[in-house]
Amino acid sequence: MISQKAKYALRALVALTKVPTGESLMISEISRGQAIPKKFLEQILLELKRAGIVMSRRGRLGGYVLLRAPEKVTFGEVLRLIDGPIAPLPCLSKIAYRRCADCAEESSCEIRHVFARVTIATREVLDSTTLADAVVANDVLV
Repeated sequence: MISQKAKYALRALVALTKVPTGESLMISEISRGQAIPKKFLEQILLELKRAGIVMSRRGRLGGYVLLRAPEKVTFGEVLRLIDGPIAPLPCLSKIAYRRCADCAEESSCEIRHVFARVTIATREVLDSTTLADAVVANDVLV
């Protein structure tokens, strides 16, 4: 399962995706519109800002905007940033590979083989689905 923090991050980014180009959303607007605690949202947006996904503007028309096009930000990227590796087993992780302590040999591990298929399918969906895709998919469902 993804963490609540990752869910909030994705919801905040989707909210920013829906804003017309050139406009921004204040933290209070995102917090209220997405039912995200404001203090928690501040921390999340700071992480997303450090990663170059969003930027903040000061002043009367201030707030947060996407720094990159919604077509360039994938769910996989955001999940890895917020939650870390996506793989269910350490021996399948791209960014935090670690051999399983109780495994004699990876090549003959039946558990690893099954979860490798799960991991590949999960990565394929998450790494090919962008913020823009999520907004379009939601508009089609409504």
